[in-house]
Amino acid sequence: MEQKPATIKEIAKRLNVSFSTVSRALHDHPNIGLRTKMRVQQLAKELDYQPNQTAIFFQQRKTFTIGVILPELSEAFFSTSISGIEDAAEKNNYTVLLGQSHDNEEREKKIVETMKNHRVDGVIISISKNTVNYEHFESLKKYGIPIVFFDRIPKMTDIHYVACNMISGTIQAVLFLINKGHRVIGMINGPEKLFASQERKDGYIQSMTKSRLKFDPSLVVNSDLTLEGTQMAMEELLRSKRKPTAIVAFNDYVALDAIQFALKRKKKINKDICFVSFANLPISTYSAYPPLASVEQHPYVQGQKATEILIELMNKSKDETSQTDAYYKIIVDSQLVVNEKK
Repeated sequence: MEQKPATIKEIAKRLNVSFSTVSRALHDHPNIGLRTKMRVQQLAKELDYQPNQTAIFFQQRKTFTIGVILPELSEAFFSTSISGIEDAAEKNNYTVLLGQSHDNEEREKKIVETMKNHRVDGVIISISKNTVNYEHFESLKKYGIPIVFFDRIPKMTDIHYVACNMISGTIQAVLFLINKGHRVIGMINGPEKLFASQERKDGYIQSMTKSRLKFDPSLVVNSDLTLEGTQMAMEELLRSKRKPTAIVAFNDYVALDAIQFALKRKKKINKDICFVSFANLPISTYSAYPPLASVEQHPYVQGQKATEILIELMNKSKDETSQTDAYYKIIVDSQLVVNEKK
């Protein structure tokens, strides 16, 4: 027959001591004599006693679990960020519970609800590109579950977040192209709902203005980040009266899709038209026509810092949290990385 796991009650009964004495001895409490500690710990070892984690969690009011919600784990950016999250969580004895929204707002809401029901201690999230309603985030706050956003951040004021400086990154990208002699520069931006899209547009306008070049709104086209969306954006840019000689793409995936579209239109890449993108993903190095440069967004660092902030928030008491209105707003510097393969 299958042997039942040993309990504190069984150890106490065999040694004729109280439950509390056994519990304290197992936790090396200073008020318990050395002889009693050794007897309890020796018997616990012989019986292969394992602590009841559920009881411990209940007593501490913690599950030592962090919920993480990402748009798409198959994207190298997010798989790298989860490595940063897991490494930081493991150092602090936390386990990561992962969910993917697949850029679906309703799915994101269901995952938040599930994580709330599983009593996660905190949540790290990069929102879906289609999320416009933030009630599910507010519901976590009501339950005292802290949230830290990273990379894709909602348009909310009172939040903790870690993000990369997209305005600076876009300025670097556009100035790089201007220094190469380009004067008509297009942009394939992301969905207008994303705060990151607005930041890219702001950086684009700032860099064009600083360089005394005309800002042409028709040269900034939004994409839903799908292949079809990128193809439609490219079609619009190539039909423009002021045909761009260079394009800044929302990320490397968008850039590679745009490059394939340009090739089908018999455009010579890096001659007729050049590309600069964001994310600096390894996949670009395997392409015959990679972007000239890409903005490094440091996904590992973003994930790591978001976890460190969350753990600090989870370690604060409710009184400490309520006494301060300060919010962590960490901006990681971006860096333009020039592709040596041209």
